[in-house]
Amino acid sequence: MSNVTLGGDPITVSGTLPQPGDTAPDFTLTTQGLEDVTLGNWAGKRKILNIVPSVDTPTCATSTRKFNEEASSLDNTVVLVISADLPFAAGRFCGAEGLKDVITLSSFRNYSFQQDYGVAIQDSPLAGLTARAVVVLDEDNKVLHSELVGDIKDEPDYEKALSVL
Repeated sequence: MSNVTLGGDPITVSGTLPQPGDTAPDFTLTTQGLEDVTLGNWAGKRKILNIVPSVDTPTCATSTRKFNEEASSLDNTVVLVISADLPFAAGRFCGAEGLKDVITLSSFRNYSFQQDYGVAIQDSPLAGLTARAVVVLDEDNKVLHSELVGDIKDEPDYEKALSVL
């Protein structure tokens, strides 16, 4: 269990965020096309997991845009934006924003991702959504960087996340 805040109010988050040096747990998440994918779908690529509560919130939208900008200049790297949003909502957001360098994935059918990555919000009005976190993986799914953002309203440390690549 971890504690983060939402505007200073405590929120309980369960699971354990993978730490640098760990091998990232595999997952099954759902694409905009309603297909289930696993971490293996991006074998041999570096991965930025931008985990957000919902792309329909201002901070989540900002982090998705920021990683989209950065992704276009990174070799052999994919940005996976992961939330509990329905795949349709995430797809609509990226289409409206013109974001083409991120891949949105949903945990709506596979809640185990939230537990396995330590981002499962257990209480508060956001219960059932994911806490804000960034996990950066190398080509072999070794964790290079991880951050569980202390307050859900805050943005992640982009510079630290990108510097390990």
